[in-house]
Amino acid sequence: MNNNAKRIVAIIGIGLALMMPINRAFGDEDSEFFAKLSAEWWQWALSIPTSVNPMTDPTGEFAVVGQRGSIWFLAGKWGGTIAIRSCSVPQGTALFFPVTNAVGINAPGVCGGATESVSQVRKDAADLIAGATNLLVTLDGVAIKIRPRVQSKVFSVALPEDNVFDSPDCNVPAGIYSPAAGDGYYVLLPPLSVRPKVHTLHFHAENPLQDITYHLTVVKVLLQ
Repeated sequence: MNNNAKRIVAIIGIGLALMMPINRAFGDEDSEFFAKLSAEWWQWALSIPTSVNPMTDPTGEFAVVGQRGSIWFLAGKWGGTIAIRSCSVPQGTALFFPVTNAVGINAPGVCGGATESVSQVRKDAADLIAGATNLLVTLDGVAIKIRPRVQSKVFSVALPEDNVFDSPDCNVPAGIYSPAAGDGYYVLLPPLSVRPKVHTLHFHAENPLQDITYHLTVVKVLLQ
């Protein structure tokens, strides 16, 4: 956050758009589900302290932090740029992630910020994502289709004391902030196969630039 910041906004070119059914048509039900999941993704990503946050992790060491249930969230690099990560995911677990996305959060009084309405935080996120170009994803060398842009449902977020918005210019206090809203391009990936042993994912976006490679190992889960 810089000296001219008047609200909490962030853009992350994140992506792991993987094995979506290529020819699937998305209806209103899909859009609602993606809007809900994208809000939950932001709540997950922003609630984790910077020191163990998957968005700031250079190697994939912290990919498991905060994960639970039948859908896991994957993150890219906070603020963009280049990263190469390796991590494991449980067999039978779906993966949800954005190729690139942005968020706006109402944080009155923080870094000189004024109170913002739902429409204003939505505009913050939309403005940041509007310039995104050259989105592409490959899984094991095969190009993957990316679904249409999604606006998240409105949500609240719990920021820890050591949060990703902190900067030399502004310390963002821990607390509950609302309303918040995200915008971006997301994918819900069905569970990956156990073979090949390691799946290689590569994703790229510009404005801002991000180029990420993930090496994913699917771990068998024993239920008996």
